[in-house]
Amino acid sequence: MAFILSCAHHEADYNYKQEEIQNFIQETFPMDSGHKERLLPVFQNTEINNRQLAFPLQWYQTEKTLEEVNELYCEKAIEYSEKAIMNCLRNQVLLNRPISASEIDHIIFISSTGISTPTIDAYLMDKLDFSEQTKRTPLFGLGCAGGTSGVAKGYDYLKGAPDKNVLVVCVELCSLTFQHRDSSVSNFVGSALFADGASAVLMAGEESELLKEKAENAPRVLGASTRTKPHSQSVMGWKVVNTGFEVIFKKSIPKLVRSFWKDHMKDCFLEYNVEPSEIPFIVAHPGGKKVIEAYIESLEIDSKALDYTKEVLSNHGNMSSPTVHFVLERIMVNNPPQGTKSFMTSLGPGFSSEIVSLEWA
Repeated sequence: MAFILSCAHHEADYNYKQEEIQNFIQETFPMDSGHKERLLPVFQNTEINNRQLAFPLQWYQTEKTLEEVNELYCEKAIEYSEKAIMNCLRNQVLLNRPISASEIDHIIFISSTGISTPTIDAYLMDKLDFSEQTKRTPLFGLGCAGGTSGVAKGYDYLKGAPDKNVLVVCVELCSLTFQHRDSSVSNFVGSALFADGASAVLMAGEESELLKEKAENAPRVLGASTRTKPHSQSVMGWKVVNTGFEVIFKKSIPKLVRSFWKDHMKDCFLEYNVEPSEIPFIVAHPGGKKVIEAYIESLEIDSKALDYTKEVLSNHGNMSSPTVHFVLERIMVNNPPQGTKSFMTSLGPGFSSEIVSLEWA
């Protein structure tokens, strides 16, 4: 088993109302005005109020090369990851004392919106004084599924190293993927949903010395499950072009939630002998409004079980992999009672479903 001792986030620099971004897209999106007018209701229908971006809106007015965009990705990814890590290790609500980076045995670093070799975690090793013996596992291409997948990978590692500690770090700059020449509906929908941010999650094995530092009830990871739908690579992802990453979104995603994810989730309820009515909330990556609606419909649960998820979507938009950790953090600081059961879940390219079983202890 493994415990999640702390979780924290870092918001990108510039906060905008959804209406401000809508006005910007209305002026700059590469599509004829009639078609744009028909699509603009997408912005209101997202139920997003605010989003945070790495740069001011004016910066997005001009097209950049992949090289330019990627250099900025590396710079901001290091900065945002460092701040999320420090917020996590110094979380005064969830921890009895600040945790030193030198106490971390393994970093799992997740990002899908930029490229760096060595990966961003190598730079974080120096900035935060991690031990040179700290293991590193960088993961690329998991998209929105990355936050839950990272926790699952941490759990897998800690099963074999129960006295160790893992830090899962997610950072995404989704706004950098906006394409000035891509007139597709996918690019338009992405411009209405995506945002930037970073998160960090501290995990400890069941024999770790850090367990005594948990200040509140903490979620214990009971198990993890992954499913990848065959021949579904075209559902979501990025296409790499000269100007960066071009988004791929298929409108079939909510339908896949009601079929593929629903079957996966129901099998997990059976495996852990839990009824949907028993869980007060799901730690779910929001994806978008239609995905949230599909979650509720699939499990026939009270919509209140997704209140934390809806709150994160409203206040931050879809930041890809870190988003589910924003949800987890809100739940953890509210200190659910011992014995509370839940599931963390995210969907990503592949088409894949990630589910982690949790119980507060």
